[in-house]
Amino acid sequence: MTFFPEFSVGWLDGWLLLLVWLAVFGFTIKLLPKDVVRKLYDESGWTPAQRTLTRIAKVLSLVMLVGLLFSRLRVDAVVFWVGLALYVLGLGVLVVALVHFAQMPEGKPATNGLYRYSRNPQWVGLVMLFLGATFATGSWLLVLLFAVTAVIYHFRILAEERSCLALYGESFEGYMKRVPRYFGLVRGG
Repeated sequence: MTFFPEFSVGWLDGWLLLLVWLAVFGFTIKLLPKDVVRKLYDESGWTPAQRTLTRIAKVLSLVMLVGLLFSRLRVDAVVFWVGLALYVLGLGVLVVALVHFAQMPEGKPATNGLYRYSRNPQWVGLVMLFLGATFATGSWLLVLLFAVTAVIYHFRILAEERSCLALYGESFEGYMKRVPRYFGLVRGG
């Protein structure tokens, strides 16, 4: 791994991974009912600080995506294959989590499928996906940029959980006590 990515414009660049992600994610979102998609992007109950941090994370995400877009994939190195495995696994987790989210009846929190093991499997899938994509470039700079972005997005997750607590009450509180935030890493509120 090197610190700076090798920038290029060619067919073996990060744009390939971004294109696959956009196609799969876009297709999955298109198949979901509109009310489910609205729920995915609901920001009610957020504090101004959480909105600001989310905007900062979106800017950092954009910088990381542009960097990834023009970075050569290191297909000749082990980091590419490790990154690709993480990317594919993350994409699968994301799609399955979206399907499980969509299957929940109106007025109930998602607690089925992957949501039995993580309160935020969509975010876990996205983290794995983009960590894998940045690893595939062999650039510590892109990995570091993504890591900072992921930490900031953690505050978005806290806001989402607070909104769910306000919306679903004791049932969500019990769910928070039973199910970790990130596949066994953090329990409770």
